[in-house]
Amino acid sequence: RFFVSLSLQLLSNVALWDGTVGEDKVRDLGLSKLLNRYLLLNILNTPLGPDSIEKCAKVVACLPERWFQDLESGSTLPELLNFCQHLLQ
Repeated sequence: RFFVSLSLQLLSNVALWDGTVGEDKVRDLGLSKLLNRYLLLNILNTPLGPDSIEKCAKVVACLPERWFQDLESGSTLPELLNFCQHLLQ
């Protein structure tokens, strides 16, 4: 549980760099590397229930809204496809 809290804090801190560092760099580090390699593995191995929902909600809270402004309705960032598929379950 400590690892997840630390990873979520790190994801939140990485997202704060959006606008200061290039968006592509922040998304690569935060989503491709941190979320998809470490956090998502933990989330997928958490039994569905309140704990899993809480983790997913915290991930979503870390993501800058600006990243989603130009997306068409019903679409998402390519780096979030696996996370979105999990949410749909």
